[in-house]
Order: sequence, then structure tokens, then C-alpha cells
Amino acid sequence: MNITHLEHTIIALTFQGLLWPFVGRWVAGSLIVAVFLGREMAQHEYAGGGPNEVWYLYGLFNHWTLDSFLDVAAPAAACCFIALIMPGGGLWKYFRARR
Repeated sequence: MNITHLEHTIIALTFQGLLWPFVGRWVAGSLIVAVFLGREMAQHEYAGGGPNEVWYLYGLFNHWTLDSFLDVAAPAAACCFIALIMPGGGLWKYFRARR
């Protein structure tokens, strides 16, 4: 794990918090994770020769490493966790019902 995973997670949680009042916690997290996924796919396309040289889904299936996977997975996990534990989330409702 390197610093970019932490940076991506902090950026994702910040934007999830900013977008939350407008679109809800799940959509806000999904939007920012989709941005990071698109960024990683674009980097992989350029590693393969550029978008004009490779087929349409090249960036989705080629050049993935553990580092690039964690650049997307770390923010996704953090956004899911925040969406679950905040008031109104699934875990919040579960623990309130148990009391």
C-alpha cells in the first residue's frame, strides 16, 4: 500500500460528503469511485499505446496491477463503509433495531 491509496480514499470521502445532500450517500460514493475507475482505465489505455491504438475495453482488462486495483478498491471500500454506518444506513438501522 502506498500514499496514493490513502489520497484517493480521502478525496473520495470528501466528495462523498459534499455530494451527499444532493444525491444521497450511495450515489455520491458511486460517482466518485466511477471517476477513479475511469482514471485508472484511461491510464491503462495510454500504457497500451493510446486510445486510438487499442480496442474499446482494453483499459478494463489489461495492465492491472495490485497498485492500480487498490487505487479503486480502497476508495470504494471506504465509501461503502461510510454509507453503511452513517445514520439511516443499513448497519445503523440494524443496531438500532437490536436495542
